[in-house]
Amino acid sequence: MMKFANVKDLSVQELVKKRDELRAEVFHARMKNSLGQLANPVQIRILRKDLARLETALTGQRQKQ
Repeated sequence: MMKFANVKDLSVQELVKKRDELRAEVFHARMKNSLGQLANPVQIRILRKDLARLETALTGQRQKQ
């Protein structure tokens, strides 16, 4: 789980890279969950919240420009 304070100062390129990686993680976690291979389904919720934090930071960075 990442905190907003950790991501708010990253550059736009770093945020986009992390967002893409996290989207892939969410996708794979959903696939594992549908196959019954995910040990902790709550992990999907945590990943989605982290993704939302990145999107919020990315929006803030883009508005500064």
